[in-house]
Amino acid sequence: MCHRFLSHPKFLLLLLAIDRDLAKQVRSAGCPCGGALHSANYPRKPRGGPPCPDPTFSLRLSFCCDVDGCRCRSTPPSVRFLGRKVYLGVMVVLITAMRQGPTPKGSSLLQKRFGADRRTIARWQAWWKKTFPATRFWKAAKARFARLASTAEFPHRLILLFKAESADRMAALLRFLSPLGGSRRFELQEI
Repeated sequence: MCHRFLSHPKFLLLLLAIDRDLAKQVRSAGCPCGGALHSANYPRKPRGGPPCPDPTFSLRLSFCCDVDGCRCRSTPPSVRFLGRKVYLGVMVVLITAMRQGPTPKGSSLLQKRFGADRRTIARWQAWWKKTFPATRFWKAAKARFARLASTAEFPHRLILLFKAESADRMAALLRFLSPLGGSRRFELQEI
């Protein structure tokens, strides 16, 4: 499993461009109440990646309804952030997968290079085994993966299915998982 693309800022800029695209779609759709959505971005401190040349990379794109009484927050799906995890989504996927896959040495190198603690990785492994299969997102999406007997080998199995050894293919996998990084109402969309 190759992860060289992680050290290129272009990969992070690609993820930011995808997130901006997703945010544009959410904003143009408006609030479910019919109100307009205004920017309500908030800062995140994403861990695990190389420095990004764009200072807005660490902003979590989000919106707030302008209708009094609603003020509903709409946080679009994200390829950079996997839910509330502080590490970049790509790191959560790769390090956990490499921990399961044939190269524990590779996961050890990634762990040292990007600073993920063993306990953090153990939490990620538990999330993939217990929480991920119980999400509404996976319950709806698993029909597309009929040949998957079990989620026990996630995310390694997803990396193999998406052939995510290049930046573009990894971005496709993260795009697939992106509804997990947005407001709950987006979990069942884009599947």
